[in-house]
Amino acid sequence: WFISAELTRGYFLEHNEAKYTERRERVYTCMRIPKELEKLMFFGIFLCLDAFLYVFTLLPLRVFLAMFRFITLPCYGLRDRRLLQPAQVCDMLKGVILVICYFMMHYVDYSMMYHLIRGQSVIKLYIIYNMLEVADRLISSFGQDILDALYWTATEPKERKRAHIGVIPHFFMAVFYVFLHAILIMVQATTLNVAFNSHNKSLLTIMMSNNFVEIKGSVFKKFEKNNLFQMSNSDIKERFTNYVLLLIVCLRNMEQFSWNPDHFWVLFPDVCMVVASEIAVDIVKHAFITKFNDITADVYSEYRASLAFDLVSSRQKNAYTDYSDSVSRRMGFIPLPLAVLLIRVVTSSIKVQGVLAYVCVVLFYCGLISLKVLNSIVLLGKSCQYVKEAKMEEKLFNPVVTATPGKPAGKQQGTFKSSQGISTDENGSTSVTNQPVHQKENMPSLLVTSNSDQFLTTPDGEEKDISQDSSELKHRSAKKDLLEIDRFTICGNRID
Repeated sequence: WFISAELTRGYFLEHNEAKYTERRERVYTCMRIPKELEKLMFFGIFLCLDAFLYVFTLLPLRVFLAMFRFITLPCYGLRDRRLLQPAQVCDMLKGVILVICYFMMHYVDYSMMYHLIRGQSVIKLYIIYNMLEVADRLISSFGQDILDALYWTATEPKERKRAHIGVIPHFFMAVFYVFLHAILIMVQATTLNVAFNSHNKSLLTIMMSNNFVEIKGSVFKKFEKNNLFQMSNSDIKERFTNYVLLLIVCLRNMEQFSWNPDHFWVLFPDVCMVVASEIAVDIVKHAFITKFNDITADVYSEYRASLAFDLVSSRQKNAYTDYSDSVSRRMGFIPLPLAVLLIRVVTSSIKVQGVLAYVCVVLFYCGLISLKVLNSIVLLGKSCQYVKEAKMEEKLFNPVVTATPGKPAGKQQGTFKSSQGISTDENGSTSVTNQPVHQKENMPSLLVTSNSDQFLTTPDGEEKDISQDSSELKHRSAKKDLLEIDRFTICGNRID
């Protein structure tokens, strides 16, 4: 009888329909992860490329315009209290840091570094490469703070009480940081070059296997949506940096073989193997993280809209930062050290001799400018599309003003309008000015929330009213805004 019951026993899956439907949705989510993740990666990589090309194309032109304004200022008279606009001061500082660090890099012998690293054992190089990756993340986290401190110290209104050590010490700290970070990236590129040129490719295999170790340290941890956003930004930055390192390795190898195109096809399989392993590791890592933490694949479209919001808001007249600096804070990608190293490698690998060679350099520079402009236009168009799909347009044009004690809300709104460039004359008519209005000394008491502080994400995706009273805001303070989470955030808490 027992055997008969076991053979004929039945059950109905619909009795637990919710459970099996959830399991099926998890499978579909894992199937959607590669597509959604790569769409985010593709968009993020082009954001990094835009910030990287800015250093080579528009930054020199902006520095030239700032120098021209500074030189010709006595001819036009001092109409403003500032000699240069804050953005022009920041451009000048970036340009000077770039030039100084480039000349300092000439004292670093790349060939000696290559042979010194090549003489080490495989296990030593593996440990060195891991240490370099950790050091790169730590230095990046502190480096952007150093640069931001320099920019603010140089452009802070002079009427305020001095609470800093001075512009010169901050400038030397920034130069030291960029030079140190450039050397660190050079050692990374040299180690990767040694791995490519090793006979048995054992070092390259070990370095690629290190990516799979990253899966073990990530998938079994609890992740919230904001923490996953942080990891996604880190992966975007890491992938773009690896592409630049591979470009440097190819340039150095092609120079050693007198730019023989046949040698490029010898390197091409190894390059494809490194890129493919990076993509595979990211897909597997994100697929299991979303599975274990019950996160849907739609969250990557939110992340993409969040990055797009940064780009669109940086184009407004009342923008408080340059877009390249916004990418640096968001993803931990700082283009200055990488640009210094790439300029150093290119100038040492390619010899420019003759008039025709200089004409080719000018044409190449014009091509870079065209690429930068085209990339910026396409990114801006796609960003507007993503912001519109996420229904975030009103957060761009209707920023929220939080009332401060002792100040009526109406007066604050009027003040905020004037800071947006909308002025009202005595007759009541309004006019839009082209330049952003400089805030006066009595303005710090007004707490105006930033545009990037208003995209609130909730697990179920429902919209919340951001104009509730302070008691409700206290209960929601634990929920971090996606746009407040940058690369240097651990478990949702920003490292100050």
